[in-house]
Amino acid sequence: MTTTDRAVLLLAHTGRPAAVRSAELLVRGLVAHGLRVRVLAEEAPDLPLPDGVDRVTAGPEAADGCELLIVLGGDGTLLRGAELAHATGVPMLGVNLGRIGFLAEAERDDLDQVVSRVVRRDYDVEERMTLDVTVYSDGTAAGRPVHTDWALNEASVEKVSRERMLEVVTEVDGRPVSRFGGDGVVCATPTGSTAYAFSAGGPVVWPEVEALLMVPISAHALFAKPLVTAPASVLAVEVQPRTPHGVLWCDGRRSFDLPAGARVEVRRGAVPVRLARLHRAPFTDRLVAKFALPVAGWRGAAR
Repeated sequence: MTTTDRAVLLLAHTGRPAAVRSAELLVRGLVAHGLRVRVLAEEAPDLPLPDGVDRVTAGPEAADGCELLIVLGGDGTLLRGAELAHATGVPMLGVNLGRIGFLAEAERDDLDQVVSRVVRRDYDVEERMTLDVTVYSDGTAAGRPVHTDWALNEASVEKVSRERMLEVVTEVDGRPVSRFGGDGVVCATPTGSTAYAFSAGGPVVWPEVEALLMVPISAHALFAKPLVTAPASVLAVEVQPRTPHGVLWCDGRRSFDLPAGARVEVRRGAVPVRLARLHRAPFTDRLVAKFALPVAGWRGAAR
């Protein structure tokens, strides 16, 4: 396959000047090496694009025939890109222009390296676990499914009314664990363990570990600790009938109103998200760098 037969889709946070400038540099570099570049039609007017860049309608078909999806932006933009990556199976390469960006593989200063590595196909692809989410209207799995969704980071059941707690019962593998009132519950993947689940007090789980997390949010209970379960487990959160209604959020992007008495089931997703990796550094190094953790004084063996 020649370079002119190769295509990449570029997704950018066009509301950020840094993203616009980075997109311009990236597109010009890729085009100069003979690759075809696509951008979403809705983003194209905000990007200074050279001739020959394709404009495509947003949707899964936008990445058809592409070997890579390159995303420029912060965590929100990367999760928007993950929706396309999940729908198409195209690997996503994130360039972080935000604050933390655990899903990103490169930073703004790495654009020349990104172009070079993409042109040479010098990257690895790894799969990240996702979640499949089903909502039942009557609080039992025998009821009628009223909504299905998925998530890369987390599915969270949250209260809507600030002044009232959400009363829930949590369940693992068909058995009840605890009933409590609070702000809600986060069900997360290892990838999402450094996102909302982390803020709620959950553990950091290395991406290579296959597991599901259940983390209560501000629970008013004696036992409401974070749980780490087997990847084949089925997690459930039942919203109690006499409690105010709640809301389901998937990756903080897609929401569904939960009536009192609703049941939310979360299990390992059938379709993973594929991430392109430029670096083979241990996750420990990424964790230290992203959170700026203090490691001065470490005297481990030199590598």
